[in-house]
Amino acid sequence: MIDDIDIQILNIIQVNARIANAEIARQIGLAPSAVLERLRKLEERGVVRGYAAELDAVQIGFGLTAFVFVRTNECGEGTDELLAKIPDVLEVHDVAGEDSYLLKVRAKDPQSLARLLREKIKVLPNVLSTRTTVVLQTVKETAALPLDRINEDSSDEQKQRGRKGK
Repeated sequence: MIDDIDIQILNIIQVNARIANAEIARQIGLAPSAVLERLRKLEERGVVRGYAAELDAVQIGFGLTAFVFVRTNECGEGTDELLAKIPDVLEVHDVAGEDSYLLKVRAKDPQSLARLLREKIKVLPNVLSTRTTVVLQTVKETAALPLDRINEDSSDEQKQRGRKGK
């Protein structure tokens, strides 16, 4: 169970994963050792899966973002694992609908994207077709979860149950 203190800690590290435990403790009014213990438990439970630096893809030379819908003739069969091994593929989602997978990819330019599609994705066993949407501008991109809404749905459900019981 994630309590309000855990949510505060998680909100802080989502903004700055390099923040010192002592600073987290100061912000939420706990001892640094208590913060360290809570973080350790969150890591052990897999709530915190790791820490990463957020890089500016454009400055590094990967300025083209695209979403690729992949249609396969068989779901499973290891296609998802093969897609996940491609370094240019940042995300692989198994989706419902006509397509089998939705990928988020980064490339240097349109030519690199074409090579990626032609040489790494379309050649995989079971891949029947792809549809690609190129991103013109990214307005928002975040991995931060809206933690202040964790208990929102359950309180709505409790209100509805209360109305039904009257």
